[in-house]
Amino acid sequence: MSEFELRGKRVVILGLARQGTALARFLVRAGAEVTVSDLKDGAALTDRMAELADLPIRYVLGGHPESLLEGVDLVCLSGGVPLDAPIVAEARRRSIPLSNDAQLFLKRCPAPVVGITGSAGKTTTTALVGQMCRAAGFTTWVGGNIGNPLIADLDRIGPDDRVVMELSSFQLEIMTVSPPVAAVLNITPNHLDRHRTMENYIAAKRAIVAYQGPEDYAVLGFDDANARALALETQARPIFFSGGAEVDEGAYKTNGELALRIDGTDMPICRVEEVRLRGYHNLLNILAACAIGGVVGVSVEAMREAIHTFTGVEHRLERVREWRGVQWYDDSIATAPERVVAALRSFEEPLILLAGGRDKDLPWEAFAAETVERVRHLVTFGEAGGMIARVVEEARRRGGAGARRGLEGITRVETLEEAVEAAARVAWPGDVVLLSPGGTSFDAFRDFAERGDRFKELVRALEE
Repeated sequence: MSEFELRGKRVVILGLARQGTALARFLVRAGAEVTVSDLKDGAALTDRMAELADLPIRYVLGGHPESLLEGVDLVCLSGGVPLDAPIVAEARRRSIPLSNDAQLFLKRCPAPVVGITGSAGKTTTTALVGQMCRAAGFTTWVGGNIGNPLIADLDRIGPDDRVVMELSSFQLEIMTVSPPVAAVLNITPNHLDRHRTMENYIAAKRAIVAYQGPEDYAVLGFDDANARALALETQARPIFFSGGAEVDEGAYKTNGELALRIDGTDMPICRVEEVRLRGYHNLLNILAACAIGGVVGVSVEAMREAIHTFTGVEHRLERVREWRGVQWYDDSIATAPERVVAALRSFEEPLILLAGGRDKDLPWEAFAAETVERVRHLVTFGEAGGMIARVVEEARRRGGAGARRGLEGITRVETLEEAVEAAARVAWPGDVVLLSPGGTSFDAFRDFAERGDRFKELVRALEE
């Protein structure tokens, strides 16, 4: 059975989250017999089930029994369902095809699709490419791992539209279809609690370019060795972006200016000082967006307009407020230590850093060194707070007296609420308080967005 022929097929969806809900509706409309299974019970899924109340869907809740697989033609995974889950392993043993909403969408979408992945920066880049395409006059659809599952919009997308789709390693690891324009921004250690090894993680990311043809484009981060190496593993035409090299084709920074080189023609885009986003990592995200725009028909003028008006994405170095001369920033999206390092390098002001959450089995040494050098006071919280405090304290001891003058103190608390209170006590006028946790939110919150929203709520409640 082809996973793309759905009428009359029996399909099991594992996970009734945002992706599973949209996929269930699509599959029923496509004529499939749909069963939804979730580890949560019905009481926890009341709202989701209410959204689908008008559809003939069978539910198996509170677990994933192997009986789900009897007579099944296709198993679709939501992003939170790992490949080593017993029910998934059994489906693979029985040679039942696996798929997800992203793969089914890509196979059917009538418009050109830009797929964007990376260990960091993919949401910002996806949002900016969408803004560029709109500025160029295209009807544009933005979604995937960011916001809206695009399969819900499939019937409304036209062949002349542009589709910009964020793809995570969780989605990519089972996919056998690549988008015609695929971007890999960078591949650095992340989600190793899920993928186990860096090799597995790279293999998951590789899928976004592995099934491309010679008429397709692979937009790759030239400055990242793992991303750059994918040029040798795809049939697509490689397009690069770089903050430090004049690439043969793509986007680059030179003499304080962002420029685009396509088919041998160099086109200036804007001056670096015109960029509104903080940080070198965001400069790379903008270059990536320009390289992508250059191959999907976006003019340099539209790129420039989007860059001038783009202020970023929520929970990504988002300024919350000024309080008693202190600036507060929400970077809750930083769920890996490397992302915190990039955030720290975006500020010249003295920093109060709030770090914690749940660790993803990632290396923290570079984070610790950067914290000792750049942070005035560290506040740790959550499940990983004790570990983070120990790693940073060890780095401070190794750094000697000079390092101690940078990091003045470490405060260990349990909750985000306590972390905000502690930061407010030690912050001085001219400081920046930065929530950039380095860990996931799952020890205390549903996701990074809920954590960021709570942080902003707490900061806005500080009394003058």
